[in-house]
Amino acid sequence: MLLLLLLQISLSCLWLGHGEVVTSFESSCPQFFFRETPPNEALEPESPAWICQRYKNQYFFATLYDRSRRIPVYSAYLYQPGSGTRPKTWLVEPQLMGLSYPKTMEREWTLSKYYNVSSEQIGKSQAVLQDYKNLTGLNRGHLNPSGHHSDSSSRTATFSLTNIVPQDEKLNGGAWNNYEQQTMMRRTVGCNTTYVVVGAVPGNNYIAKGRVNKPSHIWSSACCEVDKNHREAWGVIAENDKNEVQLLKLGELEEVLTHLYGRGEVYLFDSDCPRE
Repeated sequence: MLLLLLLQISLSCLWLGHGEVVTSFESSCPQFFFRETPPNEALEPESPAWICQRYKNQYFFATLYDRSRRIPVYSAYLYQPGSGTRPKTWLVEPQLMGLSYPKTMEREWTLSKYYNVSSEQIGKSQAVLQDYKNLTGLNRGHLNPSGHHSDSSSRTATFSLTNIVPQDEKLNGGAWNNYEQQTMMRRTVGCNTTYVVVGAVPGNNYIAKGRVNKPSHIWSSACCEVDKNHREAWGVIAENDKNEVQLLKLGELEEVLTHLYGRGEVYLFDSDCPRE
């Protein structure tokens, strides 16, 4: 027991980040949602996990994760772009194996070495790096992109596989990248705070021998606070096999998602965010 305690203390110096599995976003990390209101239940999968993504004892974004399909449903964050290098370390979420594991995003090899956890155990309820090996025409697509964050800590936090989906290679490097880097910059001029919810619609195809779902669509939505009395909003959606992005009003995107998910009307933001 003493040896285990000392090992855990020493590991606290090595941990890269923190990702806490919680019971709701309203009570744990509501700051990433406009008026502290997450999307409604119409997006929730059958096996959901609510993750407050944390690094160096600070929350950076929130992710609703689909344990069975091993992809995020959506990630929510504040748009705060800045210059910086792209991280290279990929992380997983130990608490998806059980709440007895550390509240940390961690590298697979660290879990294997210090906690005697196998890749098979990690992969039961989430994607692992092996799932994204040898892809053809697809790559690891961020929902919450590192380039929308201002420093190394916030950028590193986005490199969790719980924030990744199999995305069409041309789309990810083409029209979707143009939206993330160019359209977002233009649309947010004059915004004091911009709340973003970006997600993926589950598809009928899988990678990694049926382990990880390939989304049929990738979508993103934004609610911009210009001042206390003025707000702007928009959304985009793309089929995950075409290099095209459709720019929509927020209300239009919610209507499209209502049809695609088929679980009732979708509401991405609090009603004070304009739909027209």
